Order: sequence, then structure tokens, then C-alpha cells
Amino acid sequence: MTAIEWMSAADLAAAFRAGTLTPSVVADHLLSRIADVDKHLNAFCLIDEDETKAQAQAATDRYQSGTARGPLDGVPVAIKDILLTTGWPTLRGSKTIDPTGPWDIDAPSVARLKEGGAVLIGKTTTPEFGWKGVNDNPLGGITRNPWNADTTPGASSGGSGSALAAGLCPLATGTDGGGSIRIPAGFSGVAGLKPSFGRVPAYPISPFGTVAHVGPMARTVEDLGLFLNEIAKPDPRDWYHLPDSGMDWHKAATAPLPRDARLLVSADLGYVSLHPDVANAFDAAIEVLEQQGATLVQAPQLFDDPVDIFKTLWYAGAALLLEDLPDDQFALVDPGLQAVVKLGSQITRRELQDAMKAREAFGSAMRETMDGFAGLVTPQLPIPAFEVGANYPGGPDNSKHGAGSWEAWTPFTYPFNLTQQPAAAVPCGFSRDGLPLSLQVVGPQFRDDLALTIAGVYERATDWHMRHPAL
Repeated sequence: MTAIEWMSAADLAAAFRAGTLTPSVVADHLLSRIADVDKHLNAFCLIDEDETKAQAQAATDRYQSGTARGPLDGVPVAIKDILLTTGWPTLRGSKTIDPTGPWDIDAPSVARLKEGGAVLIGKTTTPEFGWKGVNDNPLGGITRNPWNADTTPGASSGGSGSALAAGLCPLATGTDGGGSIRIPAGFSGVAGLKPSFGRVPAYPISPFGTVAHVGPMARTVEDLGLFLNEIAKPDPRDWYHLPDSGMDWHKAATAPLPRDARLLVSADLGYVSLHPDVANAFDAAIEVLEQQGATLVQAPQLFDDPVDIFKTLWYAGAALLLEDLPDDQFALVDPGLQAVVKLGSQITRRELQDAMKAREAFGSAMRETMDGFAGLVTPQLPIPAFEVGANYPGGPDNSKHGAGSWEAWTPFTYPFNLTQQPAAAVPCGFSRDGLPLSLQVVGPQFRDDLALTIAGVYERATDWHMRHPAL
């Protein structure tokens, strides 16, 4: 039998139904493992053993009485410390938030998980307000990668990625405003989905606006589908929320490729330089997809780098979030985020309007490009994970980059926040140094089912997701 810490959510739920495991036994095991392992990783910023054990016992009682609520009843889930949780503080990695609350609201995804009986195992670390692609913050310090503690797990859902990779939980929530689910999924060797914008309700709405998505992270694509079934349910607080499609996302994640599936393939989007290990892994990955029946169409340069559009919109959101903080509070903020806020506050109304128009044109062009294709396949990241404590490859003071330019090493992620397309990350190999590498599957707009299907077909044809770090 697979060790509890490496069991998927689907396998845990099956064991609960069969009576071979109970939610209480699983919660106790994972809490003990967190106590032993997480002191070396800092994946969690909050653990409440009494509350978690109480939720697990309630789920155990439901199974024993035949009143289990659904597919995730009793399954442990970690919550990124960006999402509100009743009774637990949501500090977002910042010294500027009062920990005394009140904390009396659940974010929509958290509310749906509780309604389905999931057991909340704790809250995972994030960079301050989720602002960058590596996982450290002024409040709680640095989070490390289980595959090599001297490297970053990526961010901003880095605590979630690290916890999943280390076997501390089978499911974790993430948010993605420029790659924040897919970057840590890629560096940590787990699966993640940035759903179509509006697929998973959000409340309160992110200050980063309509580039910010909420989505699932797991160790398998199948679990992403199970998870999405729960958190994609409606919530009236989010007026952007898409109507219920009636789709069974779990079924989509375990489905075969559609007949005559055509996939656009791009190793570099026409302008990205790849680490040689990434290039080799990508070539091998698309060969697997071809062997599974996909017709591959090599894409020419799909678009010019939209980084300036993204930075204008994203930096303006950062300024909206923090520029009104009193000076003494602003001084407590991560210096890199301070720099972003100052840049954002200088953006003019004309520049913002021009960026919005350019985004509209970009989104329309990508919609036309994807017509007739089941998906676009790219590397998830151009490099393996780099040194912990640095914002960029090459060290904390890499002169090639400005204070906020994490986008320089995440060129495959932010374009699809602008277009709002679904995008899945799935492990596709390892670097020569033993660090995970990842494949990105971008679906046509609103076709989260296709992104999950393609990622799931690839995953089942390989064994990368079955490998675990030697902690």
C-alpha cells in the first residue's frame, strides 16, 4: 500500500469509503509529518491541530454513519494564506495586517471545501500579497524546495507547492495573477491548474483585477479535476463567476484525447531562451503526446512578448493595493514590492487605458489562433529552480533585472493571465541536478476540460508524478 503521505485525494477518498482508512488517521499522520518535516521547509504559516483533528473526527463520524458529504469529505486540503478563512488569520505574508482580525469570512473556495467536508490542514506561505515568483516574506521568512532545500519552490503559491511535493497534504489551493499556481507547480514537481478566469469564484476580488485566478494544486491531474468540481461551484459574491457549465472536471481529467486532437506546440513562443535541460525535456514530452495520438503543429511566433501590457496592469493593481498605507506601515513592506508600488503609482490613466486596449487585441488574436486546436503546449518555465533567497536566477542583485521584474524568468505564464485561458502544469522530467521540470498545457478560452484532458493523458503515459523527493 502507498504510504499515506503519497496517496492521492482520489485514493484517500476510496479508502475512506472502503473503511480501510479514516480521516482521523490520515489527519494525525499528516500533522505528525508536518511537525517533523516543515521545520526544514516553512511551507505552512499556520497549523491548528485541534481544529484540524475536530474536522477529521467529524468526517470520520460521517463515513461511519453513512452520511459522507461528497468526493472530498475527509480529504486534507491546505489553504494558501491569501484566501480568507473563518477563525484563522489571513496575513498574506505581511506585517501590515492586524492578526487579531476579525476573521469571520470564508473565501468562496474555502466555503465550498467546508461544505463538502474537506479537512483544512493549515495555511500555506506566500510572498507578501503574492507579489513575486519566489516564496519569502517579511513576516515568515523563506520557504524551501523539498527537492533541494537550497532552491526556491517558486511562488506565489510556493507554500502550497512545497507542501504537496513534501507529502504534507494531497491538495492545496493556489492563486495565480501571473503564474502563481504554475510557477511553484513547475519548480516543485506537482500539478496545478490556472482555470479560466471566473471558473472558480473569488471574494474579495483581487486588487490585481481580471488577471488574478483561484485554482487547484495537487500531485496528480486526476486530483485537480476532483478538486475543481468542488471549488468551481457558484458563489453570488463574485459577479465575474462563470455560469455552471455542468462539466464533470474529474471525468475530463481522466478522459482520453479527443479524436483527431490537434495541438499547437511552441518551445519558445518565438522569443524565449531555454535552459538545455528544459529544451530536452520538452522535446521528449511532445513526442509522448504524439505517441498518444495527438497531431502536433509547430507554431510560428504566436505573439510579441506582452510583458509591458502585463506590467502596466499588474503594477497599477499593486499601487491600488498599497500606495495609501501610512509611511510607518509602508516601511514594513518587502522592498521589492515597495518599488513596484512606486512604479505603479506613476502609471498614467492614458497608459492604463492603452494597456487595456492592447490586452483586448491580444486576447482576441489568441482566440483566433486557438480556433481548431485542442490546446497549446509549451514549457512551463524556461529554467529549473534557482537559489533560494534570490528574486532572480544569478543572485539577489542580478543587475539584468529591476526590482519587480520576476516576469523576466516567467515568460510562459503571464501571457495567459492576460488572455484568461485555462493553463495546466504537469511534471515532465528532471534537470541534470535532479530538479523538477514541467509542461504547460493551455486550453482554448473556457475549455478547462481540454487542458485537464491533455495534461492527464500525458501524465498517465509517464511516471514523473510518481517520483518523490528524498527528504
